Amino acid sequence: MQRLDVSLAPRSLPSPGAMLELLKPITWFPPMWAFLCGAVSSGVSLADRPWLLLAGIVLVGPLVCGGSQVVNDWFDRHVDALNEPDRPIPSGRVPGRWGLYYAIVWSLLALLWSSLLGPWVAAATVLGLFLAWGYSAPPLRFKLNGWYGNLAVGLSYEGLAWVCGAAVLLGGQLPAMPVLLLALFYSLGAHGIMTLNDFKSIDGDRKIGIRSLPAQFGADVAARLACAVMAGAQLAVIGLLLYWDKPLFAAGILLSLALQGLAMRRLLTDPLGLAPWYNGTGVTLYVLGMLLSAVAVSGGVH
Repeated sequence: MQRLDVSLAPRSLPSPGAMLELLKPITWFPPMWAFLCGAVSSGVSLADRPWLLLAGIVLVGPLVCGGSQVVNDWFDRHVDALNEPDRPIPSGRVPGRWGLYYAIVWSLLALLWSSLLGPWVAAATVLGLFLAWGYSAPPLRFKLNGWYGNLAVGLSYEGLAWVCGAAVLLGGQLPAMPVLLLALFYSLGAHGIMTLNDFKSIDGDRKIGIRSLPAQFGADVAARLACAVMAGAQLAVIGLLLYWDKPLFAAGILLSLALQGLAMRRLLTDPLGLAPWYNGTGVTLYVLGMLLSAVAVSGGVH
């Protein structure tokens, strides 16, 4: 793909509103929810350590997730100048190299903040920031391929945030294996959610060379893949809950999955048109199942 030359705006201070816009607060909910699930799964009462809980939410939401949005906007500024010129960086509201400096300083702040919450929280943050920069920045640019790009996002937004939630409540200790397994499978399932999010930009992705799964295979095949990944992850969780002698919780996840199956059948009749609808129905059931499974292991697994 030919590189487009976009002139960096004249040197001046960025607009405070534009700096906040770069952090995209609306994107913070998924990692904060996963963090909450991790905190619940730790078995420690949330009321016992409210300040640690708040500090962890700030870490995974505004700091790590917000910083990843700044990184993405900086390295996408050339394409955004053509497709979305009103965004903060191409519009000049965040001029010069302020976007890059912002991304670097915000990432360093996240690292410093995580170091105060324990070694395993810091380790998860380092990995999360690596995936965030690798997703957007050359030479890695994971986002150019839907297979590993979506995996990087799922691991960051769901798995690592979940691990951080449990580790923070445990005083910085490594969570137990059941907690880690739940974090892993729900982050793998999130790959499907990311695929559905890519439906809105199929044409643009094809034009600029981003090989998202919908761009590679078309909406119908990508929707089936997304549904299979989400369902497979939850079936694995159900199997684990049965193995851990948590049959009622397993039944709850199974019921949620059955309802998702009905929603998936409708989604597959018109993936492009119904992807936003599914995000409000099927994905909601998915994330509620995350919390239910977290409650299941909060009392320990024998």
